[in-house]
Amino acid sequence: MGFLDEIKKAGKDIKRAFKDVLSAPFVKEMCDTTANMYRLGWDERNGGNISYMLDEAEVGEYLDINNVIRKIPLAGVNEANFDVAPLIGKIFIVTGTGKYFKNVKDDPETNLGIIRVAKDGVELLWGYKDGGRPTSELPSHLMCHMARLKIDPQNRVVMHCHPTNTLAMNYVHELDEKKFTHTLWEMCTECIVVFPDGVGILPWMLCGTNDIGVATSEKMSEFRLVIWAMHGIYGAGKTMDETFGLIETVEKAAQIYMLTCNRPRINTIKDEDMVKLVELFGVEYRKDFLDL
Repeated sequence: MGFLDEIKKAGKDIKRAFKDVLSAPFVKEMCDTTANMYRLGWDERNGGNISYMLDEAEVGEYLDINNVIRKIPLAGVNEANFDVAPLIGKIFIVTGTGKYFKNVKDDPETNLGIIRVAKDGVELLWGYKDGGRPTSELPSHLMCHMARLKIDPQNRVVMHCHPTNTLAMNYVHELDEKKFTHTLWEMCTECIVVFPDGVGILPWMLCGTNDIGVATSEKMSEFRLVIWAMHGIYGAGKTMDETFGLIETVEKAAQIYMLTCNRPRINTIKDEDMVKLVELFGVEYRKDFLDL
């Protein structure tokens, strides 16, 4: 066997050493979560996006992280200009722009991408095989990751979707953070325990812009949940389950509100009872969002 043949064989052996990326837990999580969000009606058409920060060592079991397929400038996503220095070198799996959540599970390599943040954009390590790009909301996601990591170094997920009842509630309830949060807390006993930091709210803003990304990230320094008025919601958390669960709980509370808001309210959860709950579970909460 010649020298070149030995090099080729070594290359094949290295390639075979990687596990199948489609079997990776983080790919499966994205597939299962996007399918579930579509099933629930939270992500019609290509509405919604997810970014999930990955562990480099785990990704290295499935991909050659030194093999950059192509570079994608952030300016090519939505012309945003911001400092991504805190995230340079970090790897994310991200839903693609214009991609339908209902198609992710059947064709993850087209609808998802694994990217690494670089100084001048992102490097594609896997996915977007049809020439696609990350979600147009990627700058908003990266800004939110940076904001949440300052508060919680374990934060890994940012999720955006359009939950039906949460969105409907925007049209009939005052868009005041204290009042909106308080109403949600009153709808289900678990609410104040699940999101004791409350819900932030932004007025309607043009999506896919630098401005809405900055505004959302500023809210994320205070809240894990941020409502985009008449549009949808952003959630952030340590895991996919935690982030999904935050939005799921808000949506359940909003559904109960929408089912009862046009009827006389006979019963409610009292503020003093909410205090008993948070004291029992030992969670910090927005005391200024209660009327005691």
